[in-house]
Amino acid sequence: MATRDVENGPVLGTPDDFPDRPRRRGRLVVHLVIGVLVAVIAGGWGYVMWSMTAGGSGAPSQVVTFNVEGPTRAEITFEVYKPDDRVAVCRLRALDVNHGEVGSKEVRIPAGEGSKQLKESLDTSGQATSVHIQYCNLV
Repeated sequence: MATRDVENGPVLGTPDDFPDRPRRRGRLVVHLVIGVLVAVIAGGWGYVMWSMTAGGSGAPSQVVTFNVEGPTRAEITFEVYKPDDRVAVCRLRALDVNHGEVGSKEVRIPAGEGSKQLKESLDTSGQATSVHIQYCNLV
């Protein structure tokens, strides 16, 4: 090829100048392995997301009002929606201006009482700027 004139054809040659590529085998196996790996990862991620929601055992809740009564106390009024025959446990949190927790309290709502509005006070270690419901789970 070194003696060949450059003007007569491509410098690197034509496709006919090179041997055929060998047939590639095993593509099906590679695709199956990748598919199984993706399915396992997706299933694991789904399980993590499901377990983070407590398996659907949450009781819907919402804050009605909150009031910061001073640097050592905050009050919250909230509603919990739950079945009459189930017990619910709610965790309340008071946060400061930097979103640091300055107080918390767990409230147990007994069975026999369905949807209910509650008023609770929290002792705080500093000035709270907000109070919210971290979670409400059915027990």
